[in-house]
Formats: sequence, C-alpha cells, structure tokens
Amino acid sequence: MRKVLSILGQLSDEDVEWIARQGHKLECAVGQTLITAGQPVTRLFILLDGEVAILLPNGAELVRVGSGEILGEMSLVDKSPPSASAKITEKSTFLAIDQDLMRSKMETDPIFAAHMYRAIACFLSMRMRATISNLGYGKSAGSLDDEMEVDEEILDKLHLAGARFERMRQILG
Repeated sequence: MRKVLSILGQLSDEDVEWIARQGHKLECAVGQTLITAGQPVTRLFILLDGEVAILLPNGAELVRVGSGEILGEMSLVDKSPPSASAKITEKSTFLAIDQDLMRSKMETDPIFAAHMYRAIACFLSMRMRATISNLGYGKSAGSLDDEMEVDEEILDKLHLAGARFERMRQILG
C-alpha cells in the first residue's frame, strides 16, 4: 500500500482524477500472468484488490504484493522490458491505464509530468534505501515494504493519498 500512497501523495487531485477516468477496470483470475519478464509492458497497473506474486525469470518468487501496489511504473519511465514477471495469486482488480496515453499526457502537461516523475523518484528512492538497509542486515527482499521508512513529506500527505486511492476505486465502481 505504501507505493500507491507515496505516489498519490505527490500527485494533485486533478492528476488522480485524470488517471482514474482514463484508465479502465481490469479483473484477473488466479494463475493469469499480468507482466512477463523480458516482454514489453504497455500499461500501468494499480492493484485495487487482490494479490500478485512477483517472480524472477527462473520462476523463484521474489515477493507477493497486495492492494495499493503499482506495477509497470519503471517501464513507464524508461521503456525497458521488466526483469520480473507478475502472476495473479488471488482474484485481483486493477486500474489499468495505457502507458502511451500516460506518456502523451506527460509530454503535453508539464505539471502532470513533474508530479508523476517526482512521485516515482520518491518511491524508488525509498525502495533503494530499504534495499540497502536490508542487504546490510541480511533481511529477505520480501520484507522491503515492512522496513521501508516513509519520507516525512509523504507522511504529511498520507491522508490525501488515502482519500485519492478511495476516490479512484469509486470512479471505477
């Protein structure tokens, strides 16, 4: 949940409203592969309900993620294919939005782009700090979200982010 809250906390209400209205509801069954390692990702996914396993190319499970996770954001930034797969482990509902549409919005709306890039950068910075911390103490990668410290600025916007996430769910029905 921290990923969506940290990202939505950096966006404006108008940004979140645009994403929710441009995206569509996607329901996935258990066993379905949402993202395949090495294959291009064409959509950004916000997990509204359910659970997804993140798998390494050798099939080893890296971590399971739940409601509030965002998938495909790294490919939005650099278009590189993902290094891990995402497989549905529990019936899941996503807000899915076309990455080309997001890129187009970012090219034509510099304020939206600044908000989105800052949101992704802040989250990735927190994740990197947690990874480095975990490597130093020998903790498993599966505990990253539990150990990730949330930036003070993001904490200040946490209530807004939670309200924005709920609004996104309402828009999708």
